[in-house]
Amino acid sequence: MTAPRALLPALAAAAVAGGLTAAPLRAADPPAAPADGKVSYYKDVRPVLAQHCNGCHQPAKPQGGYLTTGYADLLKPGEREKPGVVPGQPAKSYLVDQIALHDGKAEMPKGRDPLTPAQVKLLTDWVAQGAADDTPASAKSAPVDADHPPVYAAPPVVTALAFDPAGEYLAVAGFHEVLLYSAKDYRLVSRLVGLSERVNALAFSPDGRRLAVAGGSPGRFGEVQVWDHAKPRLLVSAPFTFDTLYGVSWSPDGKTLAFGCADNTVRAIDPTSGKQVLFMGTHSDWVLGTVFSQDGKHLASVSRDMSMKLTEVATQRFMDNVTSITPGALKGGLMALDRRPALPPVAIKLFGADLGVKTRRMQKVPTDAPDVPPKVYDELLVAGSDGTPRLYKMHREVPRVIGDDANKVRGYEALPGRVASVAFSPDGKHFAACSSLDGKGEVRAYETDTGKKVAFERVSGPAYAVAWRPDGKAVASAGFDGTVWLHDPATGKLLNEFVAVPTAAVGAR
Repeated sequence: MTAPRALLPALAAAAVAGGLTAAPLRAADPPAAPADGKVSYYKDVRPVLAQHCNGCHQPAKPQGGYLTTGYADLLKPGEREKPGVVPGQPAKSYLVDQIALHDGKAEMPKGRDPLTPAQVKLLTDWVAQGAADDTPASAKSAPVDADHPPVYAAPPVVTALAFDPAGEYLAVAGFHEVLLYSAKDYRLVSRLVGLSERVNALAFSPDGRRLAVAGGSPGRFGEVQVWDHAKPRLLVSAPFTFDTLYGVSWSPDGKTLAFGCADNTVRAIDPTSGKQVLFMGTHSDWVLGTVFSQDGKHLASVSRDMSMKLTEVATQRFMDNVTSITPGALKGGLMALDRRPALPPVAIKLFGADLGVKTRRMQKVPTDAPDVPPKVYDELLVAGSDGTPRLYKMHREVPRVIGDDANKVRGYEALPGRVASVAFSPDGKHFAACSSLDGKGEVRAYETDTGKKVAFERVSGPAYAVAWRPDGKAVASAGFDGTVWLHDPATGKLLNEFVAVPTAAVGAR
């Protein structure tokens, strides 16, 4: 399959169809029964399989030796040597038996809520009617999997980058896949090919053993993937909503995986099972970024609705608008988010009634001080459509007043255009940001406390992704032309570059 060169970056694609709102505990509402009684494979059956079956029955994870991602595979037997679908004979179709309720329980979907009676009837009726394949010729394409990886006519638009905590790998978003490179010589190590056409966000787990991917296929489905990238092996594929997903992030203990959705919700799953464990729906536009607090008790999210919101993880409760909610305070949607790495384990005492940006003073007090309880102090960096990075306190320390922006610590010199990605250095003393405007891009490093900036040289096009190498000595960035740049954050000098095209000739130059 050839990736279209005009594939737009996910964070900037305003024309992608919006997702439909799903109920809090289910990935999708059951489809309505066809008005004429005739069930369509392409329009009716395929979406149900995509939402409830493809996660465990796809080429990258063929559980039970059975695939549900293509019509021809549905008719084949799995490991139990029973044909999944026998046209015209539901009683002999193992797929129908597996989704049907037996004593109030269904074998499939495994570990999840059973299909609704309407969904079971839909699939059963389709089989009974002859299980016809009415897929339009224009929608049929060659398979895309590990044995048939994408073939690129031109470099893919790179919308996400991530280094693992040990600094051994650099993950690069491709088309239908994640390209895993060595962070030592930038040679291609492996290709993690999945169902999602678009990869919008990447995040390695805190222990570096798993790679989370948020993406999907626009207007069809969203998907969270969890990979054991060293093997490589797909551990979890969890579908949500009817559009692509964004802003994936791990909790500090690695037990929860959060992401944003185009149905305006924030969600989180158990990364070992894919089961949804958090749902927050107070945003009014697409949610494009998420990040956990240092202690994992809260989750921050940013949206095209020009707000950053705080959710309590344990209760799934919306807690606060971190940014100002005053009309006009922010000039555009927020697209990029990162939390400043944890400060040393000390308590922080604040002095003075004025906690504004210019007069706020902090005294670090050892955690064993008897009169001062330990305090978790989180700072969040956000940016978006107006190009201005801003630093905020995650937790409010003064009562809200209409018109205030009390959590704001400081703003930074704006980049040209919109900022698609930000990333802190490992010590939190600096951060990097990238932007795009009128076919051009810029990548910069800023000193967090002073705002001093360094512009990176030889950025050849719009930039959509940025990641800081764990040793702090290099920043990776990439964007529209598929080139991954490695810069010295202290000087802005280009250290290395390579094109994210998986061929034998790929490598640093």
